[in-house]
Amino acid sequence: MVAGPSGTTSAVWGECKGSGAKPYLAAAHLDGAGGPAYKCSCPSRKIPCKHVLALLVLWAQDGVHVRDERPEWVGAWLTGRSARQAKAEERAQGKAAGPADPARAETTLREREKAVANGMDELRLWLTDQIDTGLAEAPKHGYDHWDRMAKRLVDAKAGGAASTVAELPQAVRARSWPEVLLERLSMIHLLVGAHRAGDALDERLRGVVRARVGITTKADEVLANGERVRDTWRVLGRRDAPASEGDMTARRVWLRGADTGRVALFLSFGRSGQAPTTVFRVGTEVTAELAFYPDGHRVVPAGDGDTRVASPPEGQTVADALDAFAAALALDPWRESWPVVLDGATPARDGAWHLVDRVGAALPLGTGDPWRLLAVTGGHPSTVAAEWSPRSGLVPLTVWDADGKAIAL
Repeated sequence: MVAGPSGTTSAVWGECKGSGAKPYLAAAHLDGAGGPAYKCSCPSRKIPCKHVLALLVLWAQDGVHVRDERPEWVGAWLTGRSARQAKAEERAQGKAAGPADPARAETTLREREKAVANGMDELRLWLTDQIDTGLAEAPKHGYDHWDRMAKRLVDAKAGGAASTVAELPQAVRARSWPEVLLERLSMIHLLVGAHRAGDALDERLRGVVRARVGITTKADEVLANGERVRDTWRVLGRRDAPASEGDMTARRVWLRGADTGRVALFLSFGRSGQAPTTVFRVGTEVTAELAFYPDGHRVVPAGDGDTRVASPPEGQTVADALDAFAAALALDPWRESWPVVLDGATPARDGAWHLVDRVGAALPLGTGDPWRLLAVTGGHPSTVAAEWSPRSGLVPLTVWDADGKAIAL
């Protein structure tokens, strides 16, 4: 627990032993500007979950200790909340001001661009200092060392870059941490350099960079100016996960065009206790026009579409899936996950669980024991849509049974 100003409690946190090898990380932020918020690494969809409730009971009974320094994962969560609250205040101020004045909007945009540029320049100098000091000093730093830079980026309205910096302490605690930390610093350095390049980048990459830095594009702007693609979009799968702010849930729905083969991402959010909403259902396809964000992947529907039950999608081998991920990285080097569809995939265990394709190649599963997948398939080869990340492994999203029916995992 960390004490806040005037005797308030900034946050309470703890570790709870679960069924897995690693304990669950639970935390509660009770006096934030946006109201109470809760976070836990367990898979429960209830907010707050039983681990957070148990933590709050211990806190109410004075069963937690007061500490001046918080763990890196708690600090990263609180930094993300601060960034989200700042954005909410900006939106509220914009609504209070009434209809947008084009001249005023242009001035506001220039001021924000300048603030972001200044923040990214400071980040570039900070990165140079980290390398000049030497990576050997990194484990000696407390969280405040990283938090100061993250907070500065929040103030500069570069929330995406701030979240990336806030995750650096986790790299220091990782196995083979020098390599992991150097990789993370290198990717941040690449982002800084790409942002400085500005208009020298092609339009697609510039959109990716701005999104990674944290410069958002509103949905109505996407509908007005974004690239539009009409196709029959098959819903590959969806995944709910805690958003970077921690007290919200992000829902990622992956789509693939039948004619274009293009991959699209529909992203929605739900506040604490509310499930995110989506117009797309697993096991269906919709013939419709989608408007793409500047990054070329995230979409917003541009009107209604014709929805119907879909047959299983065409699958890939593991080699094909990794090639597709490599192509996605070429367009967005900071991408961490990508949808894949494996044909004739079977769960197999060799010390750890893997998903094996029809030619014998395999990818490690990142979700523990795949009992639901085994129950649906009976261990027989099936078409499986999943989300692949080199960091966290393969997360199955949808499996098609012997009758061709889609089942969300």
